[in-house]
Amino acid sequence: MPRQPSIVPQDADQDTYIVLDTSGIWVGRAWCDDEDDHETLIRDLLDGQYSYPVRIVCFNTTEGWSRVVTTDIAGELRRRWAEGETMPASLQHLLEMAIPAQKRR
Repeated sequence: MPRQPSIVPQDADQDTYIVLDTSGIWVGRAWCDDEDDHETLIRDLLDGQYSYPVRIVCFNTTEGWSRVVTTDIAGELRRRWAEGETMPASLQHLLEMAIPAQKRR
């Protein structure tokens, strides 16, 4: 069985994003400690590197926090879609999450 890459950051004092794909397996990670690295996570999503992302969690072990950021990332993707960015079909669920329920009715 192939060994999975570690999700432990090389530099502990940074934000780490992990993506849960529809298969139910944590399949990706992105190290984010500044805006450029956050952009890498967004670009990976836009490039279709995840088949159907359903949850994104961010954590920082040095600062001792973690939180689900799925809606935040979906909001950023939705903003870019409104500006004309092409969205892969795999992101449809995340885009719908960014729309308040009353607007979907």
